[in-house]
Amino acid sequence: MSSASPSYQGHRYPVEIIAHAVWLYLRFPLSFREVEELMLERGVIVSYETVRRWCLKFGQAYANALRRRRPRPGDKWHLDEVFIKINGELKYLWRAVDADGTVLDILVQNRRDTAATRRFFRTLLKKTCSVPRVVVTDKLRSYGAAHHEVMPSVEHRSHQGLNNRVENSHQPTRQRERAMKGFRPADGAQRFLAAFSGISPHFRPHRHRMTAPGYRAEMTVRFAIWEQITGVADLSATA
Repeated sequence: MSSASPSYQGHRYPVEIIAHAVWLYLRFPLSFREVEELMLERGVIVSYETVRRWCLKFGQAYANALRRRRPRPGDKWHLDEVFIKINGELKYLWRAVDADGTVLDILVQNRRDTAATRRFFRTLLKKTCSVPRVVVTDKLRSYGAAHHEVMPSVEHRSHQGLNNRVENSHQPTRQRERAMKGFRPADGAQRFLAAFSGISPHFRPHRHRMTAPGYRAEMTVRFAIWEQITGVADLSATA
């Protein structure tokens, strides 16, 4: 599926520098200042504030472009919620993945009651434009109540031991939360995690299932896709 790359009009830095800085920040547990330092080591002088603005402007656009290239999600979805702290306050991060571990959507909310579950179900269905055959959740009772309201025709399996796939999907977020010493503010956390959940998994194939040559070949393909969606590939084609 083809899509137009973002517009870089008005930016004095080349596309490949902007895309590389955004990739560093959203792929690895780095601060904006650490990205600034890594760019300086490569001879690129750019402030951490500029890197921050690039991530805000282009991060979600890149994540959306990657999502559009993914195949249709599987028909078995795993849903889970974990607490995160934002500005010292307890919030909940809701996440859905399919049977392959592909992140379908995330949503930061204040609660984990039936209203919050219902809201997550509805945004998930709207984002994916599809309806699953089965949803697997833990034993939180609000899942059952919201399930009957929003998707009553879908089979619901409530079992703690069946949901390891989505629980494992939280690990990169936890790693990043520790590196950032918490998220802040709430709307900023939603923006960051939406972009992070769209970009970081693209560069995290199931390496333990691959041979070393197979992993390198897969990563070569994924980097080529990244260059296409950021517009770097267009520069190479016209050079």
